[in-house]
Amino acid sequence: MSNSYFKVIRAGINTTFQDKGRNNLYHIGIPFSGVMDNRNYLLANKLVGNELDLPVIEFAYQGPLLKFYGDKVNIVITGDVVFKIRHNDKEIDGNCYETYELKNKDEINILSTNKSVYGYLAISGSFDLKLQWGSCSINTKANIGSNDGKKLENDQEIKISKINENTNKKKINYLNSKIENIRIMKGTNFDYFSDEGKKIFLEKEYTVSKLSDRMGMRLEGSKIENIVNTNIKSEGLLKGVIQVPADGNPIIMLSDHGTIGGYPKIAVVASVDYDRLVQISPGSKIKFKEIELSDAETLFKLYEMETQNLLSQI
Repeated sequence: MSNSYFKVIRAGINTTFQDKGRNNLYHIGIPFSGVMDNRNYLLANKLVGNELDLPVIEFAYQGPLLKFYGDKVNIVITGDVVFKIRHNDKEIDGNCYETYELKNKDEINILSTNKSVYGYLAISGSFDLKLQWGSCSINTKANIGSNDGKKLENDQEIKISKINENTNKKKINYLNSKIENIRIMKGTNFDYFSDEGKKIFLEKEYTVSKLSDRMGMRLEGSKIENIVNTNIKSEGLLKGVIQVPADGNPIIMLSDHGTIGGYPKIAVVASVDYDRLVQISPGSKIKFKEIELSDAETLFKLYEMETQNLLSQI
């Protein structure tokens, strides 16, 4: 057991521990949760020499200010993030996708994400966390996961159970690409909506609402007319499903979504676009583009191959 730890000086807006999430618990109402942006999560662990499924710190908009106490540890930030590292009263600007060595009483100050939402902090080792149903991932709506299911708080200590001996500096050149056209497939209730409503959904722009969070992305724009029923018997939901409540504004289900819902489902987001979808910040414009299931499967396989190629370069 390591004696090293971080002291949380400033917790940030929405800072939690996340990993790949928990499987096969939908039948008892527990969603997958886990990291929002899977590719940036994998790159973070790989850069610091970890197994790819270890927990990381996920933050949104403004991240934490952490002070390290211990011998030394390598850290990395992934995403599109502005951060600084302070050592002996000297401050440097950090670069994402590049590892840095922290020594006793060094600080890392994660100031903000840059026109995106989520970023990730990984250490060369393991945080001392309790698992729940095989995962440390925190769902703050249900108080599930490590840290008593709560966000990080000011003044708490984050203990480190193990630090890797491999502290070689690593970096990769990677640019987070933006996305405006979200590829979707028709949902099970697509025909609940009028021809005009379907046309609006597929052709008009929507604005990402400030009310979006890890549970769902709310959109604002032209109303989608329902001609059958604005409510249905509650059915199972999946990450990426787009529901349309009575007000006609779509909601995209994200990682902490409820496992059942009673709003008609007009579409589902193709998995290939999910990592970039969640990084679209409130106030941004998006449009939907329909594709076939076979195309979605091919695109996702190519995205997975691209991710593996990036990991192999580290």
